[in-house]
Amino acid sequence: MPAPPRRKPRLIDELRAALRARHYSPRTERAYAGWVRRFIRFHGLRHPVRMAAPEVTAFLSALARQGRVSPSTQNQALAALLFLYREVLGVELGWLDGLVRAKATPRLPVVLARDEVATLLAATTGTPGLMLRLMYGAGLRLLECCRLRVKDLDFARHQITVRSGKGRRDRRTVLPATLRDALTRHLEEVRRQHLRDVARGAGWVELPGALERKLPGAGQDWPWQWVFPASRTYVEPKTHRRRRHHLHETVLQRAFRAAVLATRLPKRATCHTLRHSFATHLLEDGHDIRTIQELLGHRDLKTTMVYTHVLNRGARGVPSPADRLPPLEAPPGPGTNPDDTPAPTPRPALRGGSSEAEREVD
Repeated sequence: MPAPPRRKPRLIDELRAALRARHYSPRTERAYAGWVRRFIRFHGLRHPVRMAAPEVTAFLSALARQGRVSPSTQNQALAALLFLYREVLGVELGWLDGLVRAKATPRLPVVLARDEVATLLAATTGTPGLMLRLMYGAGLRLLECCRLRVKDLDFARHQITVRSGKGRRDRRTVLPATLRDALTRHLEEVRRQHLRDVARGAGWVELPGALERKLPGAGQDWPWQWVFPASRTYVEPKTHRRRRHHLHETVLQRAFRAAVLATRLPKRATCHTLRHSFATHLLEDGHDIRTIQELLGHRDLKTTMVYTHVLNRGARGVPSPADRLPPLEAPPGPGTNPDDTPAPTPRPALRGGSSEAEREVD
């Protein structure tokens, strides 16, 4: 009996396969698949094969006009559709005539003062507190901190190696000397937990790329373990090995948010604000901007130059002419008479019947 014909894979499955073959990250895969679905729904569930540049232009223009998305969001949608047509469908879209671009508005990063950073970090404890201090002390992004492995910490040279950062680039940054003892104690506890996992037949971690095939036993070795592992384990479906993932980024985000609320910080700060503060404070200390560019892992120096506009020296380092004026006296407090005239005497209480509480309210 002949075998039944194979069913043609769905478009989204073909898209995911093409992305994985080119080693795109899982986050990019989810984002591209989401944009393709939105593009199809926007045009009434028509298949992309039956559409071309005019439909892509209409969708992207609607994002800018009705959706009012940022330029980076529109560029991500454009990249997803270009990848779909070029790499999956084998179609060149050509020029997108009439495309309405989202308006780019320059934004300055939110930067915390040194005392604000100290107050904020003092309100954090435990592993999240250690991670937030490391993010500020080394200029790490959120996921870069969560994905650190034991072998990436070099205590002898006081440096951290960031693997596959933004743009899949590696870089080295500084390991704060003040965190050396705390990180050492933390790693001792993590190692004891890892030995207990290995004794139970677990202790595996995910390895990058094809290392799991090249080094079959490396997933249980101590150097490959996460510096900040999760509290729970899981069973990997393909190998049926019990693994431990790194601490999820939402744990760190919730801890940072709680610290912002507890300290009543009057700024819209996120975990990434610590990275901005790291760069700005290094500039304030007189360090070379190209050195800061290497520590942050920026490809273009223009990206790092934005921190020169948020230094603690006023706009462009220019002092205000109001600083030459005599100091302003404190304004009169509430309830005082600005004309120094005696305040009016309170009305006498009505006879016959108001209580003491009623007289106070009146």
